[in-house]
Amino acid sequence: QVQLVESGGGLVQAGGSLRLSCAASGSIFMIDDMGWYRQAPGKQRELVASIRSDGNTKYFVDSVKGRFTISRDNAKYAVYLQMNSLKPEDTAIYYCVAGRLRQIGFDYWGQGTQVTVSS
Repeated sequence: QVQLVESGGGLVQAGGSLRLSCAASGSIFMIDDMGWYRQAPGKQRELVASIRSDGNTKYFVDSVKGRFTISRDNAKYAVYLQMNSLKPEDTAIYYCVAGRLRQIGFDYWGQGTQVTVSS
Protein backbone atom coordinates (compact mmCIF):
# COMPACT_ATOMS: atom_id res chain seq x y z
CA GLN A 1 0.00 0.00 0.00
CA VAL A 2 3.08 2.22 0.39
CA GLN A 3 5.99 2.14 -2.02
CA LEU A 4 9.41 3.59 -1.22
CA VAL A 5 12.06 4.20 -3.87
CA GLU A 6 15.61 5.22 -2.95
CA SER A 7 18.13 7.04 -5.09
CA GLY A 8 21.46 8.82 -4.72
CA GLY A 9 23.77 5.97 -3.88
CA GLY A 10 27.09 5.46 -5.57
CA LEU A 11 30.84 5.29 -5.19
CA VAL A 12 32.62 8.00 -3.25
CA GLN A 13 36.06 8.46 -1.72
CA ALA A 14 36.54 8.59 2.03
CA GLY A 15 35.78 12.05 3.30
CA GLY A 16 33.28 12.72 0.55
CA SER A 17 29.54 13.20 0.68
CA LEU A 18 26.40 11.68 -0.73
CA ARG A 19 22.75 12.60 -0.41
CA LEU A 20 20.23 9.80 -0.46
CA SER A 21 16.64 10.46 -1.41
CA CYS A 22 13.53 8.40 -0.86
CA ALA A 23 10.23 9.04 -2.59
CA ALA A 24 7.04 7.57 -1.16
CA SER A 25 3.91 6.80 -3.08
CA GLY A 26 0.66 4.93 -2.59
CA SER A 27 -1.24 5.31 0.67
CA ILE A 28 0.78 8.27 1.89
CA PHE A 29 -1.69 8.99 4.68
CA MET A 30 -0.54 5.79 6.39
CA ILE A 31 3.05 6.98 6.82
CA ASP A 32 4.26 8.17 10.21
CA ASP A 33 7.95 8.02 11.09
CA MET A 34 10.54 7.46 8.38
CA GLY A 35 14.16 6.47 8.44
CA TRP A 36 17.13 4.74 6.91
CA TYR A 37 18.53 1.29 7.62
CA ARG A 38 21.77 -0.05 6.25
CA GLN A 39 23.28 -3.49 5.88
CA ALA A 40 26.88 -4.29 5.07
CA PRO A 41 28.08 -7.77 4.08
CA GLY A 42 28.54 -9.95 7.14
CA LYS A 43 27.06 -7.36 9.48
CA GLN A 44 23.73 -6.90 11.19
CA ARG A 45 21.22 -4.58 9.68
CA GLU A 46 21.12 -1.38 11.69
CA LEU A 47 18.93 1.67 11.90
CA VAL A 48 21.07 4.61 10.83
CA ALA A 49 18.64 7.47 11.31
CA SER A 50 14.97 8.17 11.76
CA ILE A 51 12.73 11.20 11.78
CA ARG A 52 9.25 11.75 13.14
CA SER A 53 6.37 12.95 11.03
CA ASP A 54 6.75 16.47 12.43
CA GLY A 55 10.26 16.64 10.98
CA ASN A 56 11.81 17.66 14.28
CA THR A 57 12.55 14.67 16.48
CA LYS A 58 15.46 12.70 15.06
CA TYR A 59 17.56 9.67 15.92
CA PHE A 60 21.06 8.77 14.76
CA VAL A 61 23.12 5.72 15.52
CA ASP A 62 26.26 6.71 17.41
CA SER A 63 28.63 5.90 14.57
CA VAL A 64 27.13 8.56 12.29
CA LYS A 65 26.35 11.33 14.75
CA GLY A 66 27.82 14.61 13.60
CA ARG A 67 28.31 13.32 10.06
CA PHE A 68 24.83 12.40 8.82
CA THR A 69 21.65 14.44 8.81
CA ILE A 70 18.10 13.36 8.08
CA SER A 71 15.27 15.51 6.82
CA ARG A 72 11.87 15.10 5.23
CA ASP A 73 9.59 17.02 2.94
CA ASN A 74 6.02 15.98 3.59
CA ALA A 75 4.75 18.01 0.65
CA LYS A 76 6.93 15.90 -1.64
CA TYR A 77 6.41 12.68 0.33
CA ALA A 78 10.17 12.39 0.58
CA VAL A 79 12.90 11.74 3.13
CA TYR A 80 16.60 12.47 2.71
CA LEU A 81 19.85 11.34 4.26
CA GLN A 82 22.79 13.71 3.88
CA MET A 83 26.00 11.79 4.49
CA ASN A 84 29.18 13.78 5.05
CA SER A 85 32.71 12.76 5.99
CA LEU A 86 32.03 9.29 4.70
CA LYS A 87 34.17 6.42 5.89
CA PRO A 88 34.78 2.99 4.35
CA GLU A 89 32.81 1.57 7.27
CA ASP A 90 29.73 3.33 5.89
CA THR A 91 29.75 1.05 2.86
CA ALA A 92 26.42 -0.76 2.80
CA ILE A 93 23.08 -1.05 1.11
CA TYR A 94 20.89 1.70 2.46
CA TYR A 95 17.16 1.15 2.77
CA CYS A 96 14.46 3.74 3.19
CA VAL A 97 11.86 2.72 5.76
CA ALA A 98 8.53 4.06 6.93
CA GLY A 99 6.26 3.28 9.85
CA ARG A 100 2.51 3.26 9.99
CA LEU A 101 0.60 5.87 11.92
CA ARG A 102 0.46 4.97 15.61
CA GLN A 103 2.15 1.62 15.01
CA ILE A 104 5.43 0.25 16.35
CA GLY A 105 8.40 -0.16 14.05
CA PHE A 106 8.94 0.34 10.34
CA ASP A 107 6.62 -1.68 8.13
CA TYR A 108 7.47 -0.34 4.67
CA TRP A 109 10.84 -0.82 3.00
CA GLY A 110 12.42 0.40 -0.19
CA GLN A 111 14.50 -1.71 -2.53
CA GLY A 112 17.80 -0.29 -1.30
CA THR A 113 20.60 1.74 -2.84
CA GLN A 114 24.28 0.83 -2.72
CA VAL A 115 26.75 3.18 -1.06
CA THR A 116 30.42 2.34 -1.48
CA VAL A 117 33.14 4.39 0.20
CA SER A 118 36.69 3.78 -0.96
CA SER A 119 39.76 4.38 1.18
